[in-house]
Amino acid sequence: MNLIEELRWRGMLQDIMPGTEEQLQKEMTTAYVGFDPTADSLHVGSLVPILLLVHLQRAGHKPLALVGGATGMVGDPSFKAAERKMLDLDTLRHNQAGIKAQLEKFLDFDPSKPNAAEMVNNFDWFQNISFLDFIRDVGKHITVNYMMAKDSVKRRIEGDSGMSFTEFSYQLIQGYDFYHLYTAKNCKLQMGGSDQWGNIVTGTELVRRKANGEAFAFTCPLMKKADGTKFGKSEGGNVWLDARLTSPYQFYQFWLKASDEDAENYIKIFTLLDKAEVEDLIARHREKPEQRLLQKRLAKEVTTFIHSEKDYEFALQASELLFRNDTAEILQSLTEEQLLDVMNGVPQVETTLAELQENKDVITFAAEKGIFPSKGEARKMLQGGGVSINKKKVEDLTAVVDSSLLLAGKYILFQKGKKNYYLVIAK
Repeated sequence: MNLIEELRWRGMLQDIMPGTEEQLQKEMTTAYVGFDPTADSLHVGSLVPILLLVHLQRAGHKPLALVGGATGMVGDPSFKAAERKMLDLDTLRHNQAGIKAQLEKFLDFDPSKPNAAEMVNNFDWFQNISFLDFIRDVGKHITVNYMMAKDSVKRRIEGDSGMSFTEFSYQLIQGYDFYHLYTAKNCKLQMGGSDQWGNIVTGTELVRRKANGEAFAFTCPLMKKADGTKFGKSEGGNVWLDARLTSPYQFYQFWLKASDEDAENYIKIFTLLDKAEVEDLIARHREKPEQRLLQKRLAKEVTTFIHSEKDYEFALQASELLFRNDTAEILQSLTEEQLLDVMNGVPQVETTLAELQENKDVITFAAEKGIFPSKGEARKMLQGGGVSINKKKVEDLTAVVDSSLLLAGKYILFQKGKKNYYLVIAK
């Protein structure tokens, strides 16, 4: 497998240093990607660098995942409008542990294999370097003119907020990471997003000047949605890889909602499907876009990759819950958390446990709660077979609404017609 060819057809290659492809074809190469430990979970924006490491290992090379314990204390200024909040050591260690646990799901860390993945933390080599040692042994190799020429630096210096010396030093610190990994682990390649090109090149330059060695680099494009909005955000904020922060159902829905244009790009970048299968999927999708074949396959592949087959199957069932009539059994099996997840956005109606003991008939209850504007309309729709409770059609005009209908001890799902749902909450 030619790694560069693989990444190129997937649209995952932007800048590449001359000689990089030849180096990868010549021998097993150790390469690294840096992860910013600003949270204890990675998010979908981190999926591209994760997949760079996955493709690298699949091609027979050795991946290093660098979690920036030291650089996280500084904050990368690249194309940021203002200085970021610095993290304390305990927070960084907690975040690093969470990130490592996630990366172990996607990379093979078996030490018996020659290309086993490794986790490294730049705090380990920075904690014992004094400021004087650093500026004497590292700083002298990179000129201020060289650092000032970087676009990410120029924009900040010419802007209103300026740039602190702490941030200005960031590219030198990241450059030293590459130098250290080159000398300690024979790491010859750094990969990252295109916004990191300036920092990465500083690293290759430091390897050349300080170690008299040759280092390589390539970047992938930053992800953007076709409509220009930011990739990786939903109504609730970041789409996280941790199920505690973004449920598998919400995660599945994020990919399912992709536009046709975005889905064509995402299926190449975020799945491990081969070129022939991807091209076949795209061709079939274009013939019948209304079937949303691409979105469904994309959501399946990524949800299974990040979570599990079981989580995907639940997300699929839950997604069909509001659109199919034969899902009463699924509804009964949901936990409260899952139920609220699926019913996110469904209008809510409040009642009380005391009221449910009054044994009101469906028509009276639905009219009093505003589900129908009047008893007459409720009766008419019920007689026409258009009222369901908990996905079961109500056929008896005298049927009562009581606590026996409660899901997870406090919810009742009313359905009016084919598409109108109301979640009754007993408080």
